[in-house]
Amino acid sequence: MKGINDVTNYENQLIEIVNQDTYIISILNAVEKLNLNDAWVCAGLIRNKVWDNLHNITTANNDIDVIYFDTSDTTLEIEQRLEDELRVLLPNQPWSVKNQARMHTKSGFNPFFSSYDGVAHFPETPTAIAVRLCNKELEIMAPYGLQDLFEMKVRPTPFYQKNSEFYSIYVERIKRKKWDETWKGLSIEL
Repeated sequence: MKGINDVTNYENQLIEIVNQDTYIISILNAVEKLNLNDAWVCAGLIRNKVWDNLHNITTANNDIDVIYFDTSDTTLEIEQRLEDELRVLLPNQPWSVKNQARMHTKSGFNPFFSSYDGVAHFPETPTAIAVRLCNKELEIMAPYGLQDLFEMKVRPTPFYQKNSEFYSIYVERIKRKKWDETWKGLSIEL
């Protein structure tokens, strides 16, 4: 069983990994400049960076997932405008901005009430991770903790468990992503 020191150690490791990566820091700085409500950089960028670090490899970055929460404007046009603004701040990057106030409709969940709630509804525990800069301090959001991320365990979050109507989404993602072909040390629960 992991104790409080292990939790703190994982947080410290993630902070160190992110702080040593000038690319990720430039992304976090760009997102912070938008002054969005409850904005975070999440999912694959962070997960893959940690797994790369644990495997001593470097993989390509497919997208930069930026989330925020704003019930006043849930249009796709505002997300596109924000991506355009990020392209001005940091050009030639694969920006993907999503307002968590509308993302519940994608899978048929009840409306989310924050970015945290949105991240908690991600399919896998090591993907349900987000970071941001706030006044030059790195903040971490991890609804299910960092243990699975650092111990390279891929498990469904509670919303995607075997007994749920969403389990097939989790299984399809695992098959499509083929993470175990890139990161050989992964343990994937099916």
